[in-house]
This record gives sequence, structure tokens and C-alpha cells, in this order.
Amino acid sequence: MKIDLTDTTASKINKALVKGRRAIGTPAIGMVLTLVIVTDEENAYDALKAAGDAAHEHPSRTLVVIKRASRSPRDGTDSRLDAEVRLGADAGTGETVVLRLYGDVVEHAQSVVLPLLLPDAPVVVWWPVNAPLAPAKDPLGALAQRRITDLHASEEPVRELTARADAYTPGDTDLAWTRITPWRSVLTAALDQAGAPVVSAAVTHRPGSPSGELLVRWLTGRLGVPVERTVGQGHEISAVRLRTARGDLSVHWPAGEAARLSVLGQGTHRLALAVRPMAELIAEELRRLDPDETYASTLRTGLVAPAVPVLLPPAHRPAESR
Repeated sequence: MKIDLTDTTASKINKALVKGRRAIGTPAIGMVLTLVIVTDEENAYDALKAAGDAAHEHPSRTLVVIKRASRSPRDGTDSRLDAEVRLGADAGTGETVVLRLYGDVVEHAQSVVLPLLLPDAPVVVWWPVNAPLAPAKDPLGALAQRRITDLHASEEPVRELTARADAYTPGDTDLAWTRITPWRSVLTAALDQAGAPVVSAAVTHRPGSPSGELLVRWLTGRLGVPVERTVGQGHEISAVRLRTARGDLSVHWPAGEAARLSVLGQGTHRLALAVRPMAELIAEELRRLDPDETYASTLRTGLVAPAVPVLLPPAHRPAESR
């Protein structure tokens, strides 16, 4: 069911939601959070598709905020809010409201969104593109317990990564970090199996890769050893080598081939590394809404002196630390 509202208000949108639920016989229960997507018209479809797929695991009210230029020749005089309300089959397992803001309303997006948040439910704000450098200080970000950005959409991701470290607030996270969860899991498990301290490390990643940069920082902070950077093509991260007193531990993932793990010269094993779709990344971030302390410490690594060399203890496994 779709309901189009032109030149509307948040109050009228809420009434449309109630009317729509009554019409299709669906009560407002079962939704566990409000997901606010702040994007532009060009990227709205893909972001909404990913959020809809993630909603199968996390039923939510999804509010898509699209800031548009004024329709009036006199800049700012055509202040208006248009909305599209989707329920039932058109919204999957939750509810969706697409908000298009024009004119002066653009500067007060939080006033539009606030009355539409689910009561007594967590709020997550996601910027697929054009994220602020300090998400918690953004008026919409200030409404949320969790703020998701994506450095892959940035023209200068490594520079922005440093700015995010300076502005970090508990609840911030980035999908460049989410993308390396499988790498962290594999490396932690392999080091537990090897049982030997690491003396040096090397990471091969694409030029300017924010995920590669975060993996280097994570290894530096956890191992306290020099981490060499090598630029390569192919996957975002194509190889990691950890040198121990007993031999090398390495993961290689050439383009077009399966990833392989080699531990201390004991042969190689295939790994189930894959490029994960956006819906899977968003779903992972929605599973835990408390602050990600591992991400916070990784952001700050490189800004302070590295720790002394240590093994990765079981307490730091990604599955437990996220």
C-alpha cells in the first residue's frame, strides 16, 4: 500500500501511517527500531533496497530523508515537505516513509523526523553518501544511538578517516570497518591455532582503501608490531602476512580466485571470503546498537604509540568484541 502526500506535515504523515495500518489490518508491533537514511535522490533506491533486505532480520520503520533543491526560482521560498508512505507488501516487514524536503525545511530535517520516530525504540541514522565528518554533531545524528557512515563513498577516505578519529563519539561506526569483519575473524582464529607471537606483518590493499587502512590499524593496535603496507589491485584487501618465530601465517585472495589460508607452512586451506552485499553489512551493524569499542580503539591507533607486542587473546575475537 502506498500513500502519496504533497506539501504535508509530520502530523499528517503519522495519521496516514495509522490509516494505512487499519486499512491493511496490520498493528504497529514487531518493529524493533527506527532506521533513518539520509541520502540523495540518486542513491535513494539502492539504500532503500538494502534497508528493506536487512529488515527481514531487523523489522523497522525506515525514514528516508532526501534533501532537494527548491522548486521555486526564488531560493528558499518554496519550503515544503512531500512524503510517500509505504506499508504492507510495499514496505516488506516494516514501514517506510520517503521524505523529500525543499527550501527552508532542509535546514530543519530533525524537526520533521523527530515526530515520526517509533516511541521507546532505538534510532539508527545511516548516511550512504555525503556523511558529516562529525556524525554525532549532525542534527539528525544527535537523535540516534547508532550512526553509520561509509568511507567508500568518500573522495578522500583516508583523510576523512583521520577526521572521524578526532570526532569519534560512542555509537559511531563505518561500513569500511564492517567489511573487514571476516578478515578479523579469520586472522584471530589462525593466530589462536598458531600459538606463536607475531614479529611483523604486511597488508596488501587497493590504493586509498579505507578498509585496508582500518585493517592495518587493527593489526598494529592488537599486535604492537610494524605493519608494512603494499598497494595492489583486485579485491579491497588481497593479502595479509603475519610473520612469527615459527613461520609465516598468510591469507591470499587473488582476483577471480578463492581465498586461501596458509599457517606455518602446514599447507593451504580455502576460505569462504566474499564481497558482501550492502544489505548484509547493514544487518550486521543493526545486530548490536551499543558502542563498538574495538572500532573506537582502531580509529585512534596510529594517533598514539603502538602497544607492546602481544598475541591476539580470545577476548578480542571479532565475534565477541562487536
